[in-house]
Amino acid sequence: MPYKAQNVGRRPSKLRDMSMELIDRWRALTGPHAEELGRDLIARYAEPHRRYHTTAHLEAVLTHVDTLVPHARNPDLVRLAAWFHDAVYDPGRGDNEERSAWMAERALPGTGLAPAEVATVARLVRLTVTHDPEPGDADGAVLCDADLAILASPPEVYAAYAAAVREEYAFVPEDAFRAGRTAVLRSLLDLPAIFRVGGEAWETTARTNIQGELERL
Repeated sequence: MPYKAQNVGRRPSKLRDMSMELIDRWRALTGPHAEELGRDLIARYAEPHRRYHTTAHLEAVLTHVDTLVPHARNPDLVRLAAWFHDAVYDPGRGDNEERSAWMAERALPGTGLAPAEVATVARLVRLTVTHDPEPGDADGAVLCDADLAILASPPEVYAAYAAAVREEYAFVPEDAFRAGRTAVLRSLLDLPAIFRVGGEAWETTARTNIQGELERL
């Protein structure tokens, strides 16, 4: 049976527990007045067509942000960007990050966030297109590193991640998928550094994992 990544194949009780943990994180970040928005975001990450970009991915990114947060200038804005970064996800489209940023721009003013703070969150979400923040962009570095942390996983976890991504693109013929995936992976290897604050161990492991996937493709 092929690997079912993250929350795919989990028992309903496990999914409920994860949703409860996530809503608790959301309340701690925004207060109880924005709970409806938090529940909407969680429901989006639980959409049935997702195999990698799931509630488990959201939880993992938030956890990595918490680990890397000493490097951030605006930790709570980075956390909000993590919540929104894959809020819109349709593997058949190429504008998911932009649409996720638009969602943040529409929804966050209702939580009491100042316009400049909303703009920062949207900017950070858009950075996840390239994962290439400018030098000195501490908040961008933390979010991008947290989003890409899966690349520095142990080999078996990385293999499961790669399989889950393929499942999300099951509608794409094999040759086309290989070409597209190869381009994405090579663009990561072409970055001067995949991680800005994650450290040398993350960098080395990620590059080894990516090279291994390229060889398998």
